[in-house]
Amino acid sequence: MKTTKKIRAKNTNAFTMIELILILIVIALLAALSVPRLERDIRQEAASNIVSALRYTKHMALIDNVMDLNRNNTWQRAFWTLGFQKCSDNGLFYYIASDKSQEGNIDANETFIDPANGLPMMGSNSAPCRYSTNNNASPNIFISKLYGITDPNGITLTCGSSGSTAKYIGFDRMGRPHRGYAGNSGSTTPDYSTVLHQDCNLTLHFDDPALDDVNITIEKITGRISYSL
Repeated sequence: MKTTKKIRAKNTNAFTMIELILILIVIALLAALSVPRLERDIRQEAASNIVSALRYTKHMALIDNVMDLNRNNTWQRAFWTLGFQKCSDNGLFYYIASDKSQEGNIDANETFIDPANGLPMMGSNSAPCRYSTNNNASPNIFISKLYGITDPNGITLTCGSSGSTAKYIGFDRMGRPHRGYAGNSGSTTPDYSTVLHQDCNLTLHFDDPALDDVNITIEKITGRISYSL
């Protein structure tokens, strides 16, 4: 009796070449997404930080009306302000505050609280900027430590043809930018004489000569904020 042999197909679990190529592509994409950036874009970081701070300041001015015209002739000192100050080691920090007491100084309860960490956005000019414990302030304000922007040439603020060297800018309840109102020598005439009718240019100069300046513009009247790298 003649027997018939059955030929069985051999099962294989190997990938085809196309499948291997697709798997390698997927692995390469996942690796590219998971590897952190090795180089910081310091200019972009600095610009985003300062622009956010300016927008916080303007936002507070819009929602917190500190313009009490009937109180006294120094009410403009209470404008919500972003300014720059020097630490004891010549480093720089910025602050956001409103001198609501109108005494010419910023008290602890007049400082804006950083929503990112719950810490005040005001440093101390009697302590070094390099320490994160400076005034128990938000680390986001210490621009020398973060980006290499130091005094005296790290920040310039020019508003039209104004010759003022004051490194601060504030906003009123309509979002309009002001200068020349802060401190004991500030304006004492409640006539909006400090409102700006020319754009302000805030320039960040980096210690690293390989980094170009960053220019931030605060537009007159509207207070619109933009920047260019």
